[in-house]
Amino acid sequence: MKILVLGSGAREHAIVKGLIRTGTPAANIIVAPGNAGIAQEVHCAALNANDPIAVTAYAVEHAIELAIIGPEAPLVAGVSDALRAADIAVFGPSQKAAQLEGSKSFAKEVMAAADIPTGMAHECRTLEEVEAALDDFGAPYVVKADGLAAGKGVIVTSDREAAMAHARKFIDMGILVEEFLDGQEVSLFFLADGLTVMPLTPAQDFKRAYNDDKGPNTGGMGAYSPLPWLPAGFVDEVQRTVAQPTIDEMNRLGEPFVGLLYCGLILTARGIRVIEFNARFGDPETQVVLRRLITPLALLLRAAATGNLETAPDPIFTDEAAITVVLASEGYPDSAAPNRPIHGLHHALAVEGVEICHAATVALPDGTIEATGGRVLSVVAVGKDFTHARKHAYQAIEHIKLEGSHYRTDIAKKVAN
Repeated sequence: MKILVLGSGAREHAIVKGLIRTGTPAANIIVAPGNAGIAQEVHCAALNANDPIAVTAYAVEHAIELAIIGPEAPLVAGVSDALRAADIAVFGPSQKAAQLEGSKSFAKEVMAAADIPTGMAHECRTLEEVEAALDDFGAPYVVKADGLAAGKGVIVTSDREAAMAHARKFIDMGILVEEFLDGQEVSLFFLADGLTVMPLTPAQDFKRAYNDDKGPNTGGMGAYSPLPWLPAGFVDEVQRTVAQPTIDEMNRLGEPFVGLLYCGLILTARGIRVIEFNARFGDPETQVVLRRLITPLALLLRAAATGNLETAPDPIFTDEAAITVVLASEGYPDSAAPNRPIHGLHHALAVEGVEICHAATVALPDGTIEATGGRVLSVVAVGKDFTHARKHAYQAIEHIKLEGSHYRTDIAKKVAN
């Protein structure tokens, strides 16, 4: 089966590694546009992943049998619709179904209609409405951009002026002000084929830039899986009360959801609540979830893309502990440093149980790998427990030298023995 993966980040590199690790020949995989690390494993095509016409023409020309859409931008641009119109199986929802991620107000409407537990929210189109909503809920304030913001559209703060500054930045796309929910956050992915959902394994990510959950929100600075502290029956409850009702409501609206339903959840004293939905694999959670997967990934994604999840095997995961630590460029998330060389990658890869998923990297003609800003790469490690996984990950990342870079040193620290 010839597979086209769209995207250029660590998530897409993790998908490629997951495909190869579970049985897909590397020669059968093409990534567009990819990055320096992905290009070391499979062919990369210089293609604009957000261009429906270009992507579809390429897929037809190269006899692609399954397209996997990694980031949200191609979904919102309608790439999946164009591919389906050309009779190519696509793992990724339609442009309209992707509104579950592209519009937080639409997601709230779906949750209300399907009686899905979530926090209260006010939709605001003016700064005056934001002020009133902040008064209504009080601190801590939760302010969200209504559209896509590369993982930086949310602020949780007790500083009212910071909350208003965030609202002013994104007011043109609309703002949601929500009640603050206190508890442990969980990311749980579901494969969806339009009618049926299939859970993967839970993970937890670390959104803040610095240790002890301090600093601004980012696209994610690390993650770990499994979650030993989850109550029994958690996954089944989320499937019954959140994931399946969401898919059912999307069908009722005439927009079947096919692809990855990312349920961003919080376990509160009052029970499970939905923080947000995404319409694609999460980054950096994908790096740890797929690192533990044993079942052939291509088989599962093809079953979802073709409406055959009911006949697919349940996914099996190893008992290993997996963590990922993100190396970010100087200034991230507020700014990105200029291109700088990365050293020590080979030494990092020599550490037991470690692999590296590239994100913002490019290869120079002389073989040097340069960081191009933002989240540069993810160091992924497994071990028999979290103590060993953490040891491997941090030994590896200490070998990597990038001027001005930073990373968190507390990923999975609370669950280590």
